[in-house]
Amino acid sequence: MAVLENLEPQKVFHFFEELCKIPHETFDIKRISDYCKAFAEERNLEVVQDKVDNIIIRKGATPGYEDSEPVILQGHLDMVCEKVPGCAHDFKTDPLDLFVEDGLIGARGTSLGADNGIAVAMIMALLDSDDIPHPPIEAIFTADEETGMGGATNIDLSVLKGKKLINIDAEVEGILTTGCAGGIAFVAEFPVGREERKGDLVTFEIRHLLGGHSGMEIHKQRGNAHKLMGRLLKRVSEVTQFYLVSIEGGAKDNVISMENTAKILVPEGDGGKAAEIAAEMKAVWDNELMGDEPNYTVSADIQAGVTESACDRAGTDRVLSYLLIVPNGVQSYSRKLENLVETSLNIGYVQTEEDLVRTGHMIRSSVESQKQMVRIQVEELAKALGANTKIISQYPAWQYDPDSELRKVMEDIYTDMYGKAPVVFAIHAGLECGMFIGKKPDLDCVSIGPNIRDVHSFDERLDIASTERTWNYLKNILSALK
Repeated sequence: MAVLENLEPQKVFHFFEELCKIPHETFDIKRISDYCKAFAEERNLEVVQDKVDNIIIRKGATPGYEDSEPVILQGHLDMVCEKVPGCAHDFKTDPLDLFVEDGLIGARGTSLGADNGIAVAMIMALLDSDDIPHPPIEAIFTADEETGMGGATNIDLSVLKGKKLINIDAEVEGILTTGCAGGIAFVAEFPVGREERKGDLVTFEIRHLLGGHSGMEIHKQRGNAHKLMGRLLKRVSEVTQFYLVSIEGGAKDNVISMENTAKILVPEGDGGKAAEIAAEMKAVWDNELMGDEPNYTVSADIQAGVTESACDRAGTDRVLSYLLIVPNGVQSYSRKLENLVETSLNIGYVQTEEDLVRTGHMIRSSVESQKQMVRIQVEELAKALGANTKIISQYPAWQYDPDSELRKVMEDIYTDMYGKAPVVFAIHAGLECGMFIGKKPDLDCVSIGPNIRDVHSFDERLDIASTERTWNYLKNILSALK
């Protein structure tokens, strides 16, 4: 007996359970892609499977909708695989162990993959139906969304005829997501010479800041360890001369850095004077942060009379100047959507090698021109200080369209169904819709989805009643797109 067979909508949950039987971690989606291809072929639907295992399926219109413009429905095939410590589940071979409890679906010991399996299941249920009115459907199941949006990057959208795209990758019911930030992963590398010097080695550590996602939490003004360390080192330079030995912290450009460790060499006997700056700056930051960083620490350790290979004067100065001057955090807010961050940047990591210091940034904006403007600002600053710069990757913005026809239809239907307007929302992070619009600028996109809790964790849960409401909402939208 299937675990979900008595749940409504029955066909949606049937396909969701079938998908959960197939391992589909990011970069291991060939089997689930093949399953979707076979599903289409068994129903004599037109299907294309590309070289990265994206799937495009076409289904004709139901009677009365033959002259309607096709609608594009989209979800992604891969899931984030997490499990509780000690869980024996093998994501390469084992089906998920589903259960139902308190109106929610979960998987024992593991993440559920409702992000984004429920989207694929809903679309498959539509493609399998013969009693749901709809225009021609162009269904897209993308590969490897969770790490780098590889499927959306490589998909060929020129084969599509539709101009209205409904993405089903949102995680809160009642919200119409209508825009997202584009991003640039930017790196600056500052050349440093090395000189053997003797003095006191002072190691400063800033740790246990809250950190967070540089898109979703940048507006919270959380402390960035790299920027704080720049201020600390500047204050040290006002009481004694120092040479940088190394500076390290952070691992990803899209994470607000929680820690930074800097080692500097000061003249013998000045170690204590430099170390005192740690406590001084901690008091300054306590006042500025006003309790929003309850657990962070600032410490200093001294090793007197050591010989170190330190950065030269020019290298030390250019790294310190950059950390002080480079902009960071929110740069502007949307003029149309209240409280939406429009443009930001985050210095996510700092790394030291023998001959260079590297900084990695994530630049975001929902307005493409603003994203490029910030990139130019940071690039010009870095170059002026002697750095080499490069763009590691970038993806386009999905800018809010006040004239979206699809959004207006979806707002009206939601209001008719529930007696209240949906929340119209945009996010300061990347979505596949941004990639699609970059390839096909005439697309009109909206993202929806049912309530999913604790996404990307072993506590992930899919709300059954919310799924049924979202399914009915989707059917009503399709019925209206005549």
